[in-house]
Amino acid sequence: MFPRSRREFVPFVQSHWRSLLMLLLGVMIPFVLFTHLTYEIFREGGFAWDQGILNWYAQRRTPELTRFAELLAVLGGVTVLPFVTLTIAWLMGRASGRAHGWFLVSSVAGATLLNVAAKVVFQRPRPDELVAVLTEPGFSFPSGHAMANAAFGFALTLAFWRSRAGWPVAVFGALWALAIGISRNYLGVHYPSDVLAGFTASVTWVAGLYILMARRWPQLRGSPGGEDDTRPPVSGGPGQT
Repeated sequence: MFPRSRREFVPFVQSHWRSLLMLLLGVMIPFVLFTHLTYEIFREGGFAWDQGILNWYAQRRTPELTRFAELLAVLGGVTVLPFVTLTIAWLMGRASGRAHGWFLVSSVAGATLLNVAAKVVFQRPRPDELVAVLTEPGFSFPSGHAMANAAFGFALTLAFWRSRAGWPVAVFGALWALAIGISRNYLGVHYPSDVLAGFTASVTWVAGLYILMARRWPQLRGSPGGEDDTRPPVSGGPGQT
């Protein structure tokens, strides 16, 4: 029994190791981190470094940095990000990437809905208004800006990964999500653990969604620009079977 299982298991791992690695790094590890953050905050009273980091940002604010952070809050908020997401998805559809467009929209919309549900469940108060630049309604955990924009950046990365623009898009996506997360702490409207929870939840959601959608729509594994813009496939790559 075991030798036969081993003969079947080893070739499977060799053929699908990239997909298995994505499942581990994209779904399992972020989910475990999110669970740990949630436990520490709501069972053990949170993290001592949360308030310390907020105080560090508060002591280093300047008018220019504050205006920039407020601009990021608008660009990554509900008045701009949905429009940008839909515009990019429409352009993908025009360029033979309809599945990529639906994946991007589903990633951002799903992360937003999950964030609303999580805030209703956990109801963590926002940081003390004395250290906040803005006063925002609603609860704090997890950060909605961090969650939606991390989903946006990670979904763009996966959608364009097989294209010639794969690495530049990946760098942009990571820097964009990081800038939005930092700006939320700088403005004092979220604890750092709120932002980390938003990041980990979004990575889990988007990676899992990609794995499922790539099975239903194999063209998602290519470039949204079509075959001419798609780099040669790598055996066992993300979403491949």
